[in-house]
Amino acid sequence: MLRNVKPRVLVVDDELGVRKALQRGLRAEGMDVVTAADGPSGLRLAQTGSFDVLLLDIMLPGLSGYRILQHLRAGGVRTPVLLVSAKDGEIDQADGLDLGADGYVVKPFSFVVLVAQIRAVLRRASSDGARGPLRIGALVVDRATREVRWNDEPVALSPREFALLEVLVGRAGTVVTKDELLRAVWGDEQAATRNVVEVYVGYVRRKLDAVGAGSLLRTVRGHGYLASDAQLDEVMSPG
Repeated sequence: MLRNVKPRVLVVDDELGVRKALQRGLRAEGMDVVTAADGPSGLRLAQTGSFDVLLLDIMLPGLSGYRILQHLRAGGVRTPVLLVSAKDGEIDQADGLDLGADGYVVKPFSFVVLVAQIRAVLRRASSDGARGPLRIGALVVDRATREVRWNDEPVALSPREFALLEVLVGRAGTVVTKDELLRAVWGDEQAATRNVVEVYVGYVRRKLDAVGAGSLLRTVRGHGYLASDAQLDEVMSPG
């Protein structure tokens, strides 16, 4: 079980001011926030399955929030989605909910109410045990079956190795420190050492190397480890 991991929120909105305001506010509420400015970028990020909740504007360049939601649900991504729109009609809200949205927020909205809705969907997802597979490129980490596949070929990992990879892929595009891995995988910084983390990262990297997926796991010297691929790097936005 992961401990002390911040909820990850993906904000997809074409308004820079909205993205910055939400990123700043949600981070102050203890959340890890990634943003995207258009539909295709938002979809690629959302398809990794590495976020706990998505905030999708409906009117987006390239691909609407409705279409993103359709692609996600058709592809088996069950991440909770809150649609955000200036449209406040009953038909618009009903359409969004029918497509699989978990909520509908009308602009302009109260930030306090938005945070409450985010926390509500996070609680529901936790109680429902909604833990779909994580994906980076051709790598799939199935949290339900505890299996890892690369191009549909199995990658055999020990339980500890799986837990380590689950944390890294679950925070795709974010550098995870050794101390964070100690807390998440071993449960206590006193239960193991940073050298043990290095050893297990080495184990996982060698097994990924063996199937051609070694480039997905990187060392960021002086900081920690990063799970990402080239396509995800192109759309990942720090703010």
